Amino acid sequence: MTRDIQNTEREPTQAHNFGRREVLGLLGATAAASLVGGRGAESASAQTQNANSRIVRIDAKPETIAIDTSKTAVIVVDMQNDFGSKGGMLDLAGVDISGIRKAIAPIAKVLASARHAGIKIVYLKMAFRPDLSDFGASDSPNRLKHPPFVGKITPAPDGRESRILIRDTWNTDIVDELKPQADDLAIYKHRFSGFYQTDLDATLRKLGIQYLIIAGCTTSVCVEATVRDAMYRDYSCVLLEDCMSQPTPPHGVPGSNHDASLVLAEAYFGWVSKSEQFMTAVQPQAVAP
Repeated sequence: MTRDIQNTEREPTQAHNFGRREVLGLLGATAAASLVGGRGAESASAQTQNANSRIVRIDAKPETIAIDTSKTAVIVVDMQNDFGSKGGMLDLAGVDISGIRKAIAPIAKVLASARHAGIKIVYLKMAFRPDLSDFGASDSPNRLKHPPFVGKITPAPDGRESRILIRDTWNTDIVDELKPQADDLAIYKHRFSGFYQTDLDATLRKLGIQYLIIAGCTTSVCVEATVRDAMYRDYSCVLLEDCMSQPTPPHGVPGSNHDASLVLAEAYFGWVSKSEQFMTAVQPQAVAP
């Protein structure tokens, strides 16, 4: 890291058929109610943050969500050269990375706005150790479901030797336009979810974080895996749909699941918004990246 029954008799209730909007509303209300007192004793860091609490409301689906900026972090998922730069793994595999490139500009604006509002930024980077000891056994699903060229030596744009999806190389560096700043955190992960065998949860709890603003790639894989695990740990996630992408694979493989992931997130795992709505909520004045 760069860190409790009383038996009572009741009248039978009348059945009611809920429409989709009501169902989503109930789901959202339930999720919101779980936030009240749902985390137990606060850490010293969280208690300190109470003095700096600032509640803002983000226009989102299925409904507006109120967040405390002092308990919020922006999570940038896998915006690294292997996925978003020419010469990276996806590009070399013939995958169209234009959608990921398109997400860079709004992510940059979100990061600038978040920093201005004092919101913590955490970068996740998909990468394995040089000896591939965290990649999995030869018959493990993680290894089998990754392309066979993970670990392959490849030249960086400046001619230096680099390796696909390997730590501390150009391939797993964050794209130039989104480079981390001194106060930002960066955490390596070796599975799709940012919470699996990493310090992410411990780091967020130490910081008193409760709300996660999610950006990055790819929507239906590492983003969705991380959001699901975050929801299981009682974090409230707001996905910024214009700050993420799911490339369409080449060679006739079925296309993008970007929209499907956002529908599931809205219904079950969090809230869906856009960069402009986030920036309007946390910083009314425009902030240049």
